[in-house]
Amino acid sequence: MLTQFWNTLAGSAGTAAILALSMPAVATAQSAPVRPTASTPPTAATAPAAKPTGDTGYILGTGDVIEVNVVGREDYKARVRVQTDGTVALPLIGSLTATGKTTLQLSADIVKALKAGGYYEKPVISVEIASYSSRYVTVLGEVGSPGLVPIDRAYRVSEILARVGGAKPSAADDLTLRRATGEELKLPIVALATGGEKEDPYVNPGDKLFLASAETFYIYGQVAAPGVYKVDTDMSLRKALARGGGLTPSGSEKRVKVFRDGQEMKKVDLNAPITPGDVVVVGERLF
Repeated sequence: MLTQFWNTLAGSAGTAAILALSMPAVATAQSAPVRPTASTPPTAATAPAAKPTGDTGYILGTGDVIEVNVVGREDYKARVRVQTDGTVALPLIGSLTATGKTTLQLSADIVKALKAGGYYEKPVISVEIASYSSRYVTVLGEVGSPGLVPIDRAYRVSEILARVGGAKPSAADDLTLRRATGEELKLPIVALATGGEKEDPYVNPGDKLFLASAETFYIYGQVAAPGVYKVDTDMSLRKALARGGGLTPSGSEKRVKVFRDGQEMKKVDLNAPITPGDVVVVGERLF
């Protein structure tokens, strides 16, 4: 009897052990608390500040025009504008909220609505943006192609400047970034190209970038290339003469005149700085 009891107990324990080993690991994982690791993304409470624009796709807004169609079907196509209430009106399913969503998120909502209405069993929806109207940056001034630049991800100022063709030779050295909030920043173009992240900030929807014309001086007379030229940083009168192509064989440094604010400067120093609007006249030497 004792031997039979121990055999029965051993069999029960073995069965229990086998059952324990065969239990899914999911249950254990669900019951155990999740401990954050170094690779665990930060929670909403500790996440860093969001970038000016998301990098998961263009966020739809009021005024945007989208084209919606069921891939492989000719009976469902729509071109609609996002209304002021943030919705789009689509065939069969009516109004859906579009603002604040990417095209992928909106297409998923359309799939759900079509399936829920019994119109299609497994529709594949394509949503494309036909016209950007809500999220853009305005770029004006001395750039290759001024205009509105749609932003579908996080862009830095240098990237926006590159998208509009860069700065013209006649452009100033500093670019002005005016935020939609009214904040204004002066950004040296050289720093945008060679500096770090602090020198090249992100743009936000509604921001304006303005690149003014460079301040200029005028030079004519006995120089090889008379004309209007940009006043470079730390430009002296001597450098201005060089910028004008240098003196002709008939020109004389002793007969250089500088007019500032309509008045002739009494003393001319070739090492003195040139100021915007100066007029430099090079006279002919006396033989």
